[in-house]
Amino acid sequence: MRLLPTRATTRLCLLCLSIASAGAAIPKSGGTHEFSLEQILSAPFASELVAAPDGARFAWVSNSAGRRNVWLAGRAAKGAGYETHALTAYMQDDGQDIADLAFVLRHEALLYVRGGDFENPDKSAPNPAQLTAGAEQDLFLVDFKSGAPSKLAEGHAPVVSPGGDRVVYLHKGELWSVAPQAGAAPAQLVKARGALDSQRFSPDGSRLAFVSNRGDHSFVGVYAFADQSLRWIDPGLNFDVEPRWSPDGLRLAFLRIPSTHDEIGIGPHKTGSPWSIRVATIGADANAPAHEVYRAPGGGGSVFHALSSDAQLYWTAGDRLVFPAETDGWLHLYAIPASGGEAKLLTPGNFEIEYAAARADGTAIVYSGNAGDIDRRHLWQVTLPSGRVVPLTQGPGIETAPVISGDATAIAFLRSDAQLPMHAAVIEPGATPVDLVADAAPKDFPSALAAPESLVLSARAGVAAHALLFLPPSAGAAPRHAAVIFMHGGPIRQMLAGWHYMDYYSNAYGLNQYLASRGYVVLALNYRGGIGYGLDYREADNYGVAGASEYNDLLAAAAFLRSRPDVDSSRIGLWGGSYGGYMTALGLARNSDLFAAGVDMHGVHDWYRWSLGERDWRPYYAADTPADVLAMAYAASPISAVSTWKSPVLLIHGDDDRNVAFTESVRLAEALRAQGVEYSELVFPDEIHGFLRHASWLRAYHATADFLDAKLKAH
Repeated sequence: MRLLPTRATTRLCLLCLSIASAGAAIPKSGGTHEFSLEQILSAPFASELVAAPDGARFAWVSNSAGRRNVWLAGRAAKGAGYETHALTAYMQDDGQDIADLAFVLRHEALLYVRGGDFENPDKSAPNPAQLTAGAEQDLFLVDFKSGAPSKLAEGHAPVVSPGGDRVVYLHKGELWSVAPQAGAAPAQLVKARGALDSQRFSPDGSRLAFVSNRGDHSFVGVYAFADQSLRWIDPGLNFDVEPRWSPDGLRLAFLRIPSTHDEIGIGPHKTGSPWSIRVATIGADANAPAHEVYRAPGGGGSVFHALSSDAQLYWTAGDRLVFPAETDGWLHLYAIPASGGEAKLLTPGNFEIEYAAARADGTAIVYSGNAGDIDRRHLWQVTLPSGRVVPLTQGPGIETAPVISGDATAIAFLRSDAQLPMHAAVIEPGATPVDLVADAAPKDFPSALAAPESLVLSARAGVAAHALLFLPPSAGAAPRHAAVIFMHGGPIRQMLAGWHYMDYYSNAYGLNQYLASRGYVVLALNYRGGIGYGLDYREADNYGVAGASEYNDLLAAAAFLRSRPDVDSSRIGLWGGSYGGYMTALGLARNSDLFAAGVDMHGVHDWYRWSLGERDWRPYYAADTPADVLAMAYAASPISAVSTWKSPVLLIHGDDDRNVAFTESVRLAEALRAQGVEYSELVFPDEIHGFLRHASWLRAYHATADFLDAKLKAH
């Protein structure tokens, strides 16, 4: 199964505004002057935006050339606007990530977690800077007045009680508790089987709901603080996840996702056993079953696909549950009475919703989606229970990851465009969006970048792929240009017509801009299997391990570039990371006649032996996997076509990668040597999949640009 992501008293009508995003017109040509990789990757990147549960305060993480710090914005005490400043002062590119921000009610303080791998938080903390004292994942409390962080405990994912007197967090898959004050002693809260997570306080703070993941199933548990009792809610042979309390704290809703034996792994999952929503009454009867209030229809959309938000269930006004579903082939919000009944589609149309946030009183949800602008994101608001939808932003920018202030007077969000990377902004009633940090980019940050052009390529095997085209400043001038096709990872990702909201792809966008500035025609390919274009596109027939049908999209991209009069068809290269590394390797292995060189960053090369990697979750292939499934997996792998691989390749990998085993690159290099194929290598000791150090990204990208120049530029 696909797991859920691990990473939400003014009158509502004041927020029902159509507010255009500020931004100047963007030229369609490339940049007007050369710039360095250091310059294009120098602007701070904002992420992890959160809102305080009371008042109008927001916090986020700013990564400036690897120096990660927590920032705070609050409405100015006198006059309009916001006062913004950094709460922490970490000054080194030491590879220690920051996330899991949480405001502490009734305290002028904020929690954050520093260190560790937030994709794999229960593994040992990575140490890519080779800090001699080692590295760990620690929970900190920072006071707004003193500004001095205090370490509370080792752990992550803090949740603060409604009274502000208790913090529950995770440490090695166990629930721990600590008071939000310096010097407090942590204590284990619950001892139970399974890896625990998804903890949620009841509205009065008397109980704690959580999930116990036990491998092929999971339970929702409820812990009562008064008598230290524990009960499991309607346990079954499924994955029960996402517990959410009703406003009165008397009921608990959760998702029930059927357990399945998945023989294919990364491949189409358009249909399956339908998922459901269940509601339990938390009363005296510990064995009372939950009742089903919603079951997904069979067919397309029967497999649950999560929002990128932490929350997947929202208990809203009128005692209705709002949830994401793909019943009509697009990821939308639906509402259903908490007692059961007919589900109502709230957000109709051929677009997808990605992030959502609910008002504390349940009378509105703000969400980001690509309605009418499929390669960007904008903000919308749906009023509940009426279901009235209004746009909040529009224009050439990208707006996403909204959060709503505790007093419901403002919405903060992350925004970018083709020119500036993600930064924090805020909307207030009757006003245009305002950046929370003005002029954050360095003075030498490039002032004119290529404006990506959205394309739909010619259909192959029944699917028309999407792409973004970056043209160099000298586009149209002789001689013909070398070209590069970039492929994202995931594969459940989408490159946008501007700077991305994920740091990995924000960096990739920067490199694509850099290559375009140096004379390359760059095509960022959004191949089938990715998000943004509906269920049928994301779960395309025979993609991935089931047949690599997305390779048709790479061939369509090659045909598009070869048909252009400004491209030299003999000098087309490939680059990509993770799943994009897989696609790069597949292109070079199958069609060295089309692709002259490539850069493969931490790619998968052998689906057949995928289960042999050093990973602690179940293998993709079980002992009884049918032979034809394994044969198809091998045929979809670059390693199966290495005998026809001729073009040179640069292999880049961190040897502490927890997503794609380092051995994938080791084994490919062995096969390339045996075939006499030219390859270069760049290895980062102790780096993980998404490099944690800015210096690592710069080295990797300099090596990428130099390699492509050497192999593709005319001599």
